[in-house]
Amino acid sequence: MKTITILSGKGGVGKSSITASLAVLLARKYKIVTADCDVDTPNLGLLFGIKNFKNLKKVSTNYKAFVNKKVKKCPNVKKLSDVCTFFAISWNEKMNIPIINRFLCEGCGACKLLCPEGIELKRVKNAVIGQTKTKYGFYIVFGQLKVGESGSGNIVEIIKERTRKIAENVKADFIIIDSSAGIGCPVIASIRDSDFVIAVTEPTPSALRDLKRALKVVEHFKIPYGVIINKYDLNKKFTKKIENFANNHGIPIFGKLPYDKSFVESIVNLMPVVVYDKRFERLFLSILNNVKNNLDKIYNKNL
Repeated sequence: MKTITILSGKGGVGKSSITASLAVLLARKYKIVTADCDVDTPNLGLLFGIKNFKNLKKVSTNYKAFVNKKVKKCPNVKKLSDVCTFFAISWNEKMNIPIINRFLCEGCGACKLLCPEGIELKRVKNAVIGQTKTKYGFYIVFGQLKVGESGSGNIVEIIKERTRKIAENVKADFIIIDSSAGIGCPVIASIRDSDFVIAVTEPTPSALRDLKRALKVVEHFKIPYGVIINKYDLNKKFTKKIENFANNHGIPIFGKLPYDKSFVESIVNLMPVVVYDKRFERLFLSILNNVKNNLDKIYNKNL
């Protein structure tokens, strides 16, 4: 079983749309399980036509600080706002007690070190996770962080753990992870333990810059990777620049996708573009074939 993570340094380049189409085509030949690890804005399920996940489970991966009645006896009580790096603690003159803003609190525990008797650290339910089977015959696992909460990387780890269990039960050949954009905690958690990474970019200066940053993170984990250029025909001159960058660094380009309104229409109709518009099947199958050939070379066997 191999885990393939699909990421993009920049948001809005079509990563989830591409992931959905690759997953549907891959599932025609192999057993797969997908995971939406963009825990701030999980949209992969929508592209499979899933509007609501059933049997959602609340999970806790973070702590919050709370003030109790003993806080007034703390000799350092008025210094609490100074020790909080996240500016989550303010002083209420009228009540003569510190107030903790739960949206700013990161649960680091610095305040409890200062006032161990007056501050309590409690676990909070900061996210939900769920799973369902798509109409294309494979499972998708997703998670979503609650508004204003932290701990995105930890939520990704929980999603991956559940995905692996499902994959083992169905004897899956591949796990496909749709990561969030950027290089933050959820991306790092998504990449870790992956066998291969596909990076999606587009022909713009910001996308290329962010691609380079994302690839440095992938290289840190020593994971092999390749690139897909989406909307390549919007700026063919800059597409050539991306190709030159890839060639100079020995990075395989698995394929180039054109800008086409069918991509937008497919999203509106809650389906992968290869299902909505059959013209794209051959192009995506070519990309999958390039990915598989690359994996075969890396792992020295026919997957």
